[in-house]
Amino acid sequence: MSVEKSGGGLEEEAEDEGENQGSDQAGAPASSDQDDAEARLAMENLIAAAKLERSSYMEQTKEKFAKLLLGEDMSGGGKGVSSALALSNAITNLAASVFGEQSRLEPMTAERRSRWRKEIDWLLSVSNWIVEFVPFQQKNKDGSNMEIMITKQRADLLMNIPALRTLDSMLLDCLDSFKDQNEFYYLSKDASSEEKGNSKRMDDKWWLPTVKVPEKGLSDAARKNLQSQKESVTQVLKAAMSINAQVLSEMEIPENYIDSLPKNGRASLGDSIYRSITVEFFDPIQFLSTMDLSSELNILDLKNRIEASVVIWKRKMVQKDGKSAWGSGVSYEKRELFEERAETLLRIIKHQYPGIPQSALDISKIQYNRDVGQALLESYSRILESLAFAVLSRIGDVLYADSIVRNPNQTMSKTLPNSANPGSGTNGEKGNLMTLSDLLTWSAEQLEIDEESDECKEGISKEIDEKQMQKLNAVSTKKTYLESLGELKSPQERH
Repeated sequence: MSVEKSGGGLEEEAEDEGENQGSDQAGAPASSDQDDAEARLAMENLIAAAKLERSSYMEQTKEKFAKLLLGEDMSGGGKGVSSALALSNAITNLAASVFGEQSRLEPMTAERRSRWRKEIDWLLSVSNWIVEFVPFQQKNKDGSNMEIMITKQRADLLMNIPALRTLDSMLLDCLDSFKDQNEFYYLSKDASSEEKGNSKRMDDKWWLPTVKVPEKGLSDAARKNLQSQKESVTQVLKAAMSINAQVLSEMEIPENYIDSLPKNGRASLGDSIYRSITVEFFDPIQFLSTMDLSSELNILDLKNRIEASVVIWKRKMVQKDGKSAWGSGVSYEKRELFEERAETLLRIIKHQYPGIPQSALDISKIQYNRDVGQALLESYSRILESLAFAVLSRIGDVLYADSIVRNPNQTMSKTLPNSANPGSGTNGEKGNLMTLSDLLTWSAEQLEIDEESDECKEGISKEIDEKQMQKLNAVSTKKTYLESLGELKSPQERH
């Protein structure tokens, strides 16, 4: 229609203005054709660039799946890792490349979000074909019923994969909620000390950007939104931790790990720790306060020792006839009591220092695991737990900066409340480290740093009620490490 209208206009101009104007109009179609040619060329270039990008992405995808199928052994000699470990590594590497160190409260870019959704769906699609046989009532044409066996996705995957996808969406939605916020911003790495002011980081996470808030602090609406997001992310963290703990507890302990253990718990723990755990009256809080937990390495070493002793004691209780090399003169009841005390310590360490690396036992289980379904659940829950803790820490950064602005006299020599690394600092600072228990109950009105140590002890004491404390000094029914997590169990009622 536009061409016809344009043509009609030209004819009217030619009639009104004469032959000279007609000759001028003869050049217009040439100019229009040139513009059309340029537009077509630009469109062709755009299509070619899109095809090239898509081809490059497809080649990268083929390479990733080739490595996955080859078990990361590009020689093709069959010396690669198992399918379970290959999938676990693939999910871990994908999360590291997409999320990296979550240093800011900001939405993911559309490109990274699309890549994450697409590739995690590809990797998790394996779980759709991990099935088990279940009975099913089939109705025949004659009205009779017949019980047959049909395939159904394995129960643990059917329950936990949708739950983890929900947690994934909740974390991304939390980041998206900070899209249009203008209450706080981040300084560049090259910012001077004057610009950073009181908000300068005093902990070991020096590479993270410094948060700046208005001179009068955050508005009530912004503070309430941060508190709401903190509570939501806290629930995600607790659920991811529970699923990961459950999956790891169900994995078999590799024989290589068992062979590397000493023959008794005393050798694993050391004489000093062994005597502290086997005393008549045992207080786990007091025990941990006497240990050197000033560095991540020390915490991990203590956790490795305790987990090794638990495995030794459990095996000895199974082989209580004393005929094997694992047998000893310690009674079954005492060994059960020692195991319960050790598992209580593991529980507290897990809550108090959630950011520490995986223990030797967990690494060994993941490395030698052959169950693909468990590998998917463990790796997916682990990366969501890591991301949730990072987001929770970044929210803590903003709230901490807000508290500094509103309370300028607050001492700056303490460790930031969101430090994921529990331990770099002097012995005088150890008692002031913020724990997960504090993070779960922390609010803007509870930022009196001098009371952090007391709040930490109170938070942990609430988790271990009086009945449980009484059981620590008496023989009682055995509980597993997973059962001791209490509220952190997998939320089955949500599905």
